[in-house]
Amino acid sequence: MDCLFCRIIAGEILAEIVYQDEDVFAFKNIKPEAPVHILIIPKKHLASVTEANLEDTLLMGKLIMTAKKLAEDFGISKSGYKLLIRVGKGGGQEIFHIHLHLVGGK
Repeated sequence: MDCLFCRIIAGEILAEIVYQDEDVFAFKNIKPEAPVHILIIPKKHLASVTEANLEDTLLMGKLIMTAKKLAEDFGISKSGYKLLIRVGKGGGQEIFHIHLHLVGGK
């Protein structure tokens, strides 16, 4: 397995896990850009949004709803936060496993 995020999900690489369920895994970014910087990923490997299809619609929505819950849990819901998904090299994607950045607390 050569996907960094798949290895984190499998427990091969340590991460500071903040949430997980049967579909979604969330952990603190090791290079945070703000006091709260969490990566929310599907447990299903999808390299990019361009790989997602209609059967992934609920999963993609679950990523956003998980971000909403974590923003509440980390106390940034009322002050506001940013959600970001980079798509492809031209979009700045560095790790090819869909990941949603939850950034806030500045």
